Formats: sequence, C-alpha cells, structure tokens
Amino acid sequence: MDITLALGSGGSKGNAHLGVLRALEKAGFRIQAIAGTSAGGMAAAIYAAGFNPQEIIDISRGIDQGDLYGFGRGPALLGITGIAQAMRKFIDKETFEDLRIPCAVAAVDIESMQEVILKEGRVLDAVMSTIAIPGVFPPNEWGGYRLVDGGVLDPVPVEIARSLAPNLPVVAVSLSPPPEKWSQLPAPITIPEKPILKSVANFRLTQTFDIVIRSLEMGSYMLAHTRMKLEKPDVIIYPKVTDIGFLDKVDVVELAARGDAAVEEVLPQLRRAVGWRGKINRWFK
Repeated sequence: MDITLALGSGGSKGNAHLGVLRALEKAGFRIQAIAGTSAGGMAAAIYAAGFNPQEIIDISRGIDQGDLYGFGRGPALLGITGIAQAMRKFIDKETFEDLRIPCAVAAVDIESMQEVILKEGRVLDAVMSTIAIPGVFPPNEWGGYRLVDGGVLDPVPVEIARSLAPNLPVVAVSLSPPPEKWSQLPAPITIPEKPILKSVANFRLTQTFDIVIRSLEMGSYMLAHTRMKLEKPDVIIYPKVTDIGFLDKVDVVELAARGDAAVEEVLPQLRRAVGWRGKINRWFK
C-alpha cells in the first residue's frame, strides 16, 4: 500500500506527525515520498533520512525544549541555534540525494514573494529555511534567496508531495483544524519560558507578540483549508492538536499518540485511496 505524504506546519504541534508516521507504518502503508512545511518539513526530512518513527520519538523526548530558543539576531525575536543543534542529532551534512526516499520542503523567498521548493543541497539548510516564522525566527540566507517559513504560502504542501510521486495517493496531515473547530482554538501563545527571555516577557511586547502569532495562525488555518479544497489530497488526517500553541513545551510521547489516534480514525479512507477505486478517481482528477 504505497502512498506519498504532505506534512503540514504547526510548530510544537508537529510532534503529532511522528505518531502519524508510526501508525501508517504499523497499518502496512509504505511511504514512498514525503514533503513538508515548517514543523512538517522537519519531520519529513528526518524520516526521509532513514530514522523510523519510534526512534525519532525516543530521541526527541530527550531534547530539552527550553534550549531550543534564544535571543534572535537581525529582524527576529527569537534565535534558532538550539533547533539547529537538536536537528544535528538526526541530520547534519546530508544532502537530499543522500535521503532514503524522495523529499522536499516548502519555503518562501521574502524578496520575490514566491514559494521555493527545496529538494537539492544540504537538508539541514532547507529545514532551517522552512521553519523560519517571519518576525519570530530569522530568515535563512541560502542559494541566493532570503527564505522564511513555507507556511506563509503553503501550509500543507499537497502539490509538492504529488510532484514527488505522481501516481500515488497523496495523504495530507493538517495540524490546522477544519473550520468547524476554529472556535475551540487555545488562548494566545506566550514567549517560551527560559531565563534569557524573562526580561523580554516583562514588556508589553509579549502581548503584541501573542496577538501577531495568533493572527498568523488563523491566516494559516484558512490558507491550509482553502488550498486543500483546491488541491484535493486523497485523504486528510487531522490530529487533534487545537490546544497546542506554536511554541508550547509539549509531551512528545503524548502528542505522538494523538497522531496515532488520528490515523485510526481514517483507516477505511486510507485503504480505499490505495485500492482500485482510488486509482480511478485519480485518473479523472
């Protein structure tokens, strides 16, 4: 049962992707290609590098989430040196050509305002680009571009995933809830707890930051919903993560379990998508 995956953006919510990957493998699905945006890009790159989902969960649960962020340099509130160091537990000098399966991540060039599909060169550089939330994390200067979070234009990269394996069903994993769930969104995010950031947290800037991030999050929800209606993935998986903010500290194991549960809910759809009726439907799309 071969499929290709499109993993959506969502910051800390992205740990649910690990459970989705685990549950898909357990159910007998073979992931032949994978694309991701932001947190989904991180998960996609690590999985494509050859780590199995349980390995990723076990390593991730040992990472101190308080060490992921520091003061930002340039036009950014926070720095991501800690994220880069954590990613090196999985990938470092690997290029996309070194990966086990085809993989791509989405970013946006802030200068040309165009989406950039990253699927060549050093994987870690691509990941640092796809997670660069504008104003929160610094843009990544790479390949002649000034790159920010791909979620600005493509929160769930369905078409990118489809381009990697055109004959396979595309399974999208959206960390943005469907519209009927938007009223259940959590309270605004706060700056992560860490001694180096306590002085920042005492200013009104914190409240401003919360409002800006929440507004970006709502825009991302609408964009994800609209693009998926147009791009029509064969199956959409919605892990229940509306209570989690972009930068929240989370229990990796518990969030992964939510991903497991989300796959269980759509197993009949997944099996239909890989069957002969699913193939016929894709021919007429």
